[in-house]
Amino acid sequence: MLKSVVSLSVALALTACSPQNTQPESQAPTAVTQQKELKSGVNKENMDLTADPGNDFFQYVNGTWVDNLEIPADKSSYGAFTILRDESQDHVMKIIKSSAEGDFADGTDEQKVGDFYRAYMDTDTLNELGISPINADIEKIEAITNYDELAAYFAYAIRYGYVTPFNVGQNADFKSPESYMIYTWQSGLGLPERDYYFKDDAKSQEIRDAYVKHIETMFTLAEFDAPSDNAQMLFDMESRIAELHMKKEEVRNWAANYNKVPVSDLSTLMPNFPWSLFLNEMELDDVDSIVFLQTDFMKQMDTFITETSLEDWKVFLKWGLLNASASRLSEDFDTANFNFYSKTLRGVEEPEPRWRRAVSLSNAHVGEVIGKVYVKQYFPPEAKERMTDMVSNLLLAYKDSIEKLDWMTDETREQALDKLSKFTVKIGYPDTWKDYSQLVVKGSDLFGNLKRSADVAYEEMLKKQGGPVWKHEWGMTPQTVNAYYNPTANEIVFPAAILQPPFFDMNAEDAVNYGGIGAVIGHEIGHGFDDAGSTFDGDGALRNWWTDTDRQEFEARTAKLVEQFNEFEALPELFVNGEYTLGENIGDLGGISIALKAYHLTLEGEEAPVIDGYTGDQRVFIGYGQVWASKYRDEALRNQIQTDTHSPTKFRTNGALRNVPEFYEAFDVTEENDLYLPPEERVKIW
Repeated sequence: MLKSVVSLSVALALTACSPQNTQPESQAPTAVTQQKELKSGVNKENMDLTADPGNDFFQYVNGTWVDNLEIPADKSSYGAFTILRDESQDHVMKIIKSSAEGDFADGTDEQKVGDFYRAYMDTDTLNELGISPINADIEKIEAITNYDELAAYFAYAIRYGYVTPFNVGQNADFKSPESYMIYTWQSGLGLPERDYYFKDDAKSQEIRDAYVKHIETMFTLAEFDAPSDNAQMLFDMESRIAELHMKKEEVRNWAANYNKVPVSDLSTLMPNFPWSLFLNEMELDDVDSIVFLQTDFMKQMDTFITETSLEDWKVFLKWGLLNASASRLSEDFDTANFNFYSKTLRGVEEPEPRWRRAVSLSNAHVGEVIGKVYVKQYFPPEAKERMTDMVSNLLLAYKDSIEKLDWMTDETREQALDKLSKFTVKIGYPDTWKDYSQLVVKGSDLFGNLKRSADVAYEEMLKKQGGPVWKHEWGMTPQTVNAYYNPTANEIVFPAAILQPPFFDMNAEDAVNYGGIGAVIGHEIGHGFDDAGSTFDGDGALRNWWTDTDRQEFEARTAKLVEQFNEFEALPELFVNGEYTLGENIGDLGGISIALKAYHLTLEGEEAPVIDGYTGDQRVFIGYGQVWASKYRDEALRNQIQTDTHSPTKFRTNGALRNVPEFYEAFDVTEENDLYLPPEERVKIW
């Protein structure tokens, strides 16, 4: 079962959080007070000093580690992020264990955390239950006798995260970000995205064949009728839906895709679909408008729904239910689900230990209860203080850079500076914690817990709909190893768990930290000014604040970055998609460029010290390379290229640095080197 209230699945995080404003124009660069002699933070053991940094900087910084690494059997890839996520889970497990092994009164936070974990770990009960936890939902599907009842079930399925041909969710209104809006967007696929259905290479065909076989296996386990015939029918049906999907490269264009439709006009846009009934079932009959993010898809889906037989829809919906629930059913379903989605698609050799999956599930449903304890135990106040100084310096550096851009007119520059001045910064953990008082958790009722969690979340969504955006909310828990930018709140958010080596080392001097977490900070700020984020203004509203001339120049510069990344070959004849990864590549380029500038500001005109044989600039770049240490299985790499807006880490490293002039100076990169770009071909945006 997926998260109950479906959030927009977007490249940029779209969850509103509480303000903690940083005003760059009123602050001076802050050099972190260093009371003791700090280490360089350079991990020489991981480096391949036989590699020329001008040919492959990723190999130079991480090569020995990568060459000697055997990816753990339960991982599709392994690297800095994975290691920290495992460590975070280890810490969370200790927190959960104290609850799971204790005797706490019903309704307490400790009881809810402990019983949520226990329910997932109780495989004996799950094996006894088999498919029975979803029998009531199967019967609900079987009872559908007309297209009105089909639409009503769509509403029910969306509530609990089961697959439907289109999705509905809530987010701040792109054009009026102080209030909430209901959105619809394309859905309905069992493979990761539309191109999986149509690419004609041998590997893609192999995956499609395996997918059909997987559906047949799952239908057989569930004792559904005609598993082989229905598996093929379902695949053909999904293929037709995939044909209607907007391509992933086009989905990121919020300005073009935002289409606010008054409820009174829905019957004109989709005359066959019973919107009034559907919205009533969703308890959204009081909304006055809905935003369609893929309007053409929805128009075509209107016809597709009624032209497809109810019996075929029942097979589709039973698959959506079964597929979403498989990892929480008995072990035979769980194993079959792993064999396709983890082994076939990502090359994973064996499942993660069940306790790790239990931790992930607990984080998803009672994460901020755990987060309260996590912060107390694992996030020292001095880490937040030092991080706050770094963020302030990065904002100052961005301000200085925007003021000095030679390609931007003053009219657009004023708007860019206004946006930067309005950034909200969140570090570590929320000021206001999520309320779980309405959630009932039972130690032997996994599916009941999941449904009750879905119901609580849904009621919360309905409560929000009538009022202003809850700016105290976070889109990630403190124990999440990640960071995000939220364009409708114009905020950058850094959970506590990412503030660890190699991203952030309290015992290392500034340079390597600016290359690590500094570049991450710059990356997230950069999302406010990438191809998608730059369509939102300082107040979080989707609005064009650019002159036509400046926008054209911006697009000309980003087009060069697209071309550069299109040339990176991840596997034989499999290249990075420069257009799809553009936003992240802009974030990386701006992130390391501005991080370096921020580091220079902290020096206040003094020469950076040489430590462990490396200059300050060299350590910044090495710090950047260290955070991207990773190794992929071929299947995982293929999957990432096709589905992820992030380029593989080797190309994130090399692709950004070859555009930074200081990189050439720091490592004596010349025309003879593979990473060399002539000055006129180097991309500078921010």
